[in-house]
Amino acid sequence: MLAALPYAALSAAMTFALVMSITPGPNNTMLLASGVNFGFRRTVPHMLGITCGCMIMMMAIALGLGQIFTKVPALYPVMEALSVAYLLYLAWKIAASGALSVGDANERPMTFIQAAAFQWVNPKAWMMVITGATAFHVSDNLLLNAFSLAIAFSIVNLPSISVWAAFGLAVRRFLSGPTALRAFNWTMAALLIASIAPMFRHGLS
Repeated sequence: MLAALPYAALSAAMTFALVMSITPGPNNTMLLASGVNFGFRRTVPHMLGITCGCMIMMMAIALGLGQIFTKVPALYPVMEALSVAYLLYLAWKIAASGALSVGDANERPMTFIQAAAFQWVNPKAWMMVITGATAFHVSDNLLLNAFSLAIAFSIVNLPSISVWAAFGLAVRRFLSGPTALRAFNWTMAALLIASIAPMFRHGLS
């Protein structure tokens, strides 16, 4: 199906998705921290949730949901407030994480459902899907266009974000001590908070 679509538009959309997916942001910061604290395997549901959540958002925006924000501008500050509140909560959860083993059942990584739902208050995810849905047109059929963009973005997104979880696993052995792990988690929490600042100026305005 994708092969029959305009190659140039599809290629441009996937390139955009690659840049947005692999660069630092709330999702990748949390995946890096999850890879360190829980290991790669236990982070897989988190990664799949991100990709699925973004795919559903892309479908919804491409099918017209984004027009609601144009017609009701008051939704923007509501979205920003929810994003800030939840990201601050997640930052605190990361900072408060202690030394964990991969098999530790007392603490759990973000679940598939939690990760998918988080995309709806993730400023970078909104910026990616709104820009992607409005800037790239691969079919005159509205449903086919939305579905194709969602699939194309998902194909690029999953392997891109997996790199961050894998990197977290790779550096895990260097953070086996509680002091080093605590410092890492506090750093990740600070980066998560810092990642939202430019989003509000450029992504949802």
